[in-house]
Amino acid sequence: MIVRLLKSFILCFAGLLILQTSPAQVNVGLDNWFNRETSSKTGKPFHYLWGDTADSGYSRWGEIFTGKGAVISTLNRPTTETLGKADIYIIVDPDSTAETPAPNYIMQDDIKAITRWVKRGGVLVLMANDGKHCGLTHLNYLSVHFGIIFNSVMLRPVLNNQYEMGAITRFTDHPVFRGLRKIYVKEVASMSLIGKAKPVLTDNGQVIMAESKYGKGFVFAVGDPWIYNEYIDHDRLPSDFENRKAAENLTDYLISKVKQ
Repeated sequence: MIVRLLKSFILCFAGLLILQTSPAQVNVGLDNWFNRETSSKTGKPFHYLWGDTADSGYSRWGEIFTGKGAVISTLNRPTTETLGKADIYIIVDPDSTAETPAPNYIMQDDIKAITRWVKRGGVLVLMANDGKHCGLTHLNYLSVHFGIIFNSVMLRPVLNNQYEMGAITRFTDHPVFRGLRKIYVKEVASMSLIGKAKPVLTDNGQVIMAESKYGKGFVFAVGDPWIYNEYIDHDRLPSDFENRKAAENLTDYLISKVKQ
């Protein structure tokens, strides 16, 4: 009887230990407020969304997140309540009037909610676009708080299918580039950095990826939507490009920044 009770106690203790040491579920929220483009054919939201399975979507990146145990969702306007449900918050290509007749610009109340959330430990991802296709002015009102300013330029233009024009083969010693030899980045905005912000990837002296610590939180910035469906696999890209591996590395890196 004593042996049985001892075994039961050990099993129960082991179960509790597993529960206590298992990583918490990571919740990833993708913005659909500042990026709120709608299809001219269907009238439905599209472009850089989890549910968009066309070239323009992030469905494949969403699958990478869920494959690693994360839960993905789509967020409306950021508030203390909505951000409180997210560990990682991704803002991609905020609209300008060139894309949406009445854009939802990043306003002061949004900035207060987002910076407060990051300061408390949130992981923020900012993925811009070149100056002609993104509302950089209002995005910079937010990003400058983290020492990041997106420049209204377009680096690495790619003509037709000349993919080598977007090839990058020189990397810093950074987890996002672990094991990589070649990635594809096109028509990207550069960044100017101040304060604690640090470059992650430069191209001919221009910063195109950066990161910054802010309070207990973390910010990762790219001057392009980068790993959307069109350029994450080899539907279009030649086989020697490794954007999927880069997307997997980035996903692991972001999850690692969440305070467990």
